Amino acid sequence: MIALRSVLFNTIFYANLIIRMIVLSPIYFIIPRKLAYSVPKNWARSNHWLMRVIVGTTFEIEGIENLPHGSYIISPKHQSFWDTYALLPNLDDPVYILKRELMWIPLFGWYAKKQRMIPVDRGARGKVMVEVLKRTKEELATGRQLIIYPEGTRRPPGAEPQYKYGIARMYRDLQLPVVPIVMHPGLFWPRRSVMRYPGHFKVQILPPIMPGMDPDAFFAHLIDVTESASDQLLIDTVERNPHVPLPPSAVERLAELRKAKAATA
Repeated sequence: MIALRSVLFNTIFYANLIIRMIVLSPIYFIIPRKLAYSVPKNWARSNHWLMRVIVGTTFEIEGIENLPHGSYIISPKHQSFWDTYALLPNLDDPVYILKRELMWIPLFGWYAKKQRMIPVDRGARGKVMVEVLKRTKEELATGRQLIIYPEGTRRPPGAEPQYKYGIARMYRDLQLPVVPIVMHPGLFWPRRSVMRYPGHFKVQILPPIMPGMDPDAFFAHLIDVTESASDQLLIDTVERNPHVPLPPSAVERLAELRKAKAATA
């Protein structure tokens, strides 16, 4: 039954994406940019409804009050396609730094360009990164929120963290609060899998890390607060959803956490 629900969800999910892009394009590309953001935000809401109705997956967000006003940097854990769009309805005017190849995708790339997303070559250095920083500052000067995945790519739940130092450079250069966000959607929407699992999970928005720290100290602090909260949330999520199959990374990390707890008991 779960497999059938997964196939049905995936089919409707991608049809929902493509049909909305095509049908709403005349409106999207005519109206002002920020107003046009209602199109992807409503698409995100429709996906939450599809997950709830077809798969039986629900979520809740804790810590909305931790989001500052105006411009700030959002630093979420990244496990699934789900977390690339899920928070859009809760953000005012987010901007992404994304792989330049994504801008070449028909329709999607045009939509991203309309929202002034910032493309970057992952292997870029020097002048290219200077230009990316310049573009980022221009967008944030208008009150937007920058979304950066500090590990750079999707990681399975419980996997050893692999944070990139780029977020520390952004923190230093932009002088804005950084808001860590932890969640485990990868247990319900695994990467590189067509399966979707029912259950309930939390998204936790942690208190912002205010500007002014030494970049190295900030980087260590970001990893510490994010991973500590992520570990506890992993335990809570698995206890609440014992039926969900766990990837090896989650099994291994849970064993480590239980061993550490037993040693301190």
